[in-house]
Amino acid sequence: MKQTKKIMMGTFVLSCMLLMLTGCGKEVTLKNGEKPVVTYKKGEITSDAFYKELKDRYGVAALIEMIDHALFDEAYKTDDEEKDYVDSQVSQMKAQYNNDEEQFKNAIQQYLGLKDEEDLRKTLSLEYKRDKAIKDTLKEQMSEDEINDYYENTVIGDITAKHILIKPATTSDMSTEDKEKKEQEALDKAKEVIQKLKDGEKFEDLAKEYSDDSATAENGGELEPFNHDSGMDENFLKAAMGLENGKYTEEPIKSTYGYHIILKEKQEDKPKLKKVKDTIIDTLVENKLNDDASLRYQALKDAREKKGLKFEDDELKKAYDDYVDDLIKSIQNS
Repeated sequence: MKQTKKIMMGTFVLSCMLLMLTGCGKEVTLKNGEKPVVTYKKGEITSDAFYKELKDRYGVAALIEMIDHALFDEAYKTDDEEKDYVDSQVSQMKAQYNNDEEQFKNAIQQYLGLKDEEDLRKTLSLEYKRDKAIKDTLKEQMSEDEINDYYENTVIGDITAKHILIKPATTSDMSTEDKEKKEQEALDKAKEVIQKLKDGEKFEDLAKEYSDDSATAENGGELEPFNHDSGMDENFLKAAMGLENGKYTEEPIKSTYGYHIILKEKQEDKPKLKKVKDTIIDTLVENKLNDDASLRYQALKDAREKKGLKFEDDELKKAYDDYVDDLIKSIQNS
């Protein structure tokens, strides 16, 4: 939020500067050819001096926004998906202020340095386009070795399974000792269920009787087919992958939800690389960004350069490089 505010403040200042330098009205030219923006008894402040001061203080942030609008507004035309995203973000922000338009306007002016809702929508639109540019750049930079390695070591066929979940009856206000006691009770109960399976009772019947997963219990514990991208708990997924078809876990599997007994029904054949390559690339990009948030700024820098960005002002070029490098380092060190 501070970064957005800084950029938008720079844009505001630059806009003011341009109005002052190019606006209508009386223009005075000094003997040396420079134009003053203000005069006083002992001298004047020239437009060149004013421009240099503003460039040094605010120029980089404002210029980056102008660059990105020029490059990405053209490359990524606004579509329905972008409109839905912007509408959703604005609606969520308004809801934080009980949809009070006056409070909302004051908030975006105070905290984001934006003029009004239209300004906010333009900012959100640019961030949406930047995100697409970041991901497209990282996709282009993805190596075949990375893709093949993920395919060989991570991609699996969809798994179909049933489970019985035993949740510890803990509450947030319990003492650590009481929570540990409830955890142990849940673990013991899960072990009792496993013993019933060993004694010949049907998995489906036990799921209906004991499972704390209300969404699947009545269906005998049946889960939708799942894979790495299904949001399954890592311990759960690993245990299911390790089972043979028709076998169940003989020890309770601990997850963030509680203790599971898993019955693996079947696992589909691993899909061909060609079929899942695009999904793999999308996943690897998301993983990279989650692992290192500074990649967003480096990828944007690369995207600009690919589109032929060239600075004609050496001072601005150095300021730009320093600005981006500082952003990257600040995130890496945070």
